Amino acid sequence: MIQSTGFRNHGPEGARDGVEVRLRLPNYRGMRLSLLDGIDVTLDGEFFSHEVTSLILGGAVYDLAAMRDATTVRWAMGEHASVLVPKPGGLLPGIHHVKVAALVRSPYFPPHLQPLAVNGERLATIVLP
Repeated sequence: MIQSTGFRNHGPEGARDGVEVRLRLPNYRGMRLSLLDGIDVTLDGEFFSHEVTSLILGGAVYDLAAMRDATTVRWAMGEHASVLVPKPGGLLPGIHHVKVAALVRSPYFPPHLQPLAVNGERLATIVLP
């Protein structure tokens, strides 16, 4: 799920406000964005809840409330998105341990089994700007 490219600091140099992690769809087919209950991210052991992260899809930024309201927005198979983690200053250049848990709801699963966490983990590198 975590892509090998697109891991970077967010915001202008000198005023970084977070980190972007590029993802592929955590489902075997496209899905409505309203079926995503957010994405938990852990960077080098520091946890960021789905309640504070946002998703960048098609140039638009969706926080948790906006994702829940996005009933007509589709995350298509093959389309990349980035989860935006609010981390003032970003990360230092180098290798970082990244974990994500996309909280996905499926309309055909019973409610008591949802959301299902789709997990990914890898080492990723921040390079100099």
